[in-house]
Amino acid sequence: MKGSNIVLTALISIMFIAGVMYAIPKYNVWQQGLSGAAELAKAEQNRKILVEQAIAEEEAAQYRANAIAIVGQAAKDFPEYRMQEFLGAFGEALQSDNIDKIIFVPTEANIPITEAGRTSQ
Repeated sequence: MKGSNIVLTALISIMFIAGVMYAIPKYNVWQQGLSGAAELAKAEQNRKILVEQAIAEEEAAQYRANAIAIVGQAAKDFPEYRMQEFLGAFGEALQSDNIDKIIFVPTEANIPITEAGRTSQ
């Protein structure tokens, strides 16, 4: 009875070892396949994100270009527009104390009048 138990235990042990030797390589291949599939899914998701970002940047650039065109047309159609923009920016700078000194240069047709301080004789 003892001899048959030893043979049975040895046979079970050999079958277990053979099963493990067969299963481990199969498991490694299966696990690497899942790893590769996960990396592929991640790469595809990253590519989709980059494409969406590029599309959003392109749309933003188009909106900026349209806004610049509108401002340019307004400046062309209404010459006083630039003066209003300047005065608005100037007022904001004054309110935020970004201006220390104001120098007035008299101009005529956007050319400084260099003889402004002299009197006619």
